[in-house]
Amino acid sequence: MKAAHSFRVEVAEAALDQIRSQVAGYPWHEMPDDGGWAYGTNLNYMKQLCAYWVEEFDWRKQEAKINHFSHYIAAVGGIDLHFLYEKGSGPAPLPLIVSHGWPGSIVEFLDIIEPLAHPERFGGNKEDSFDVIVPSLPGFGFSGRPSRPIGPRKMADLFNSLMTEVLGYQNYLAQGGDWGGAISSWLGFEHSAACQGIHINILTMRHPDGPQGPAEETWAAEFERQQLMENGYRTQQATKPQTLSYAMMDSPVGQAAWIIEKFNSWSDIDGDDLESVHSKDSLLTNIMVYLVTGTFNTA
Repeated sequence: MKAAHSFRVEVAEAALDQIRSQVAGYPWHEMPDDGGWAYGTNLNYMKQLCAYWVEEFDWRKQEAKINHFSHYIAAVGGIDLHFLYEKGSGPAPLPLIVSHGWPGSIVEFLDIIEPLAHPERFGGNKEDSFDVIVPSLPGFGFSGRPSRPIGPRKMADLFNSLMTEVLGYQNYLAQGGDWGGAISSWLGFEHSAACQGIHINILTMRHPDGPQGPAEETWAAEFERQQLMENGYRTQQATKPQTLSYAMMDSPVGQAAWIIEKFNSWSDIDGDDLESVHSKDSLLTNIMVYLVTGTFNTA
């Protein structure tokens, strides 16, 4: 591996104590209660989650789970890119870069790295293994922060350099969702000589001539209507993210509520049960990555 050094996630106890104290002291009595999720994050659920956060959540246990895999940092295009790297156990593993989005992190992939890299441990064949690379997006988590905002096209350039120049792969595959889907799309579009296939769970590149036929026109109109009621966060983050940052950077509960609302809205949950899909531990571990790295603003 070229120009990369090993890294471990090690959060100071004082930082954990401060977060716990802030969560414990949140003024819940000042919050209105509309009884549900219609106007944002459900108050009753937030109270339950934060009580668990203070009384039961074990960051050290989650930190050990994160550190189960090898971590590295490499300088790529002037940015320190953090990534997990698990080499496959087969004779010729396929290199696979897996990219998260917002409001996610590397935490989303902790449970799939081992099955992809070592399928024989889960009833599969090691001949089907992958070399799995999971980067933190620039400005997210344990990666460095760009001096100014950069988009998925630039991130794709950085990730291609990571795969080909730092890790030395001639060819690789890419997978991603949300921003990771946009990044993977750009990898396939602009770096097809090296990126030989992509898998995405969001479509960010569409037909240049718009909807093709009545069915697509109907879908596009309905999608636009839905976005009018769901687009507030995106407008704020895309236009005046700095202003939002002042409110959020010293509020663990505020950051948690902002992130939790999206996990609730964007997941295929059973009714109103967010935990039918996401456990409290997984939700809080993802939130903690934003908190302990101070990257809510740059993400």
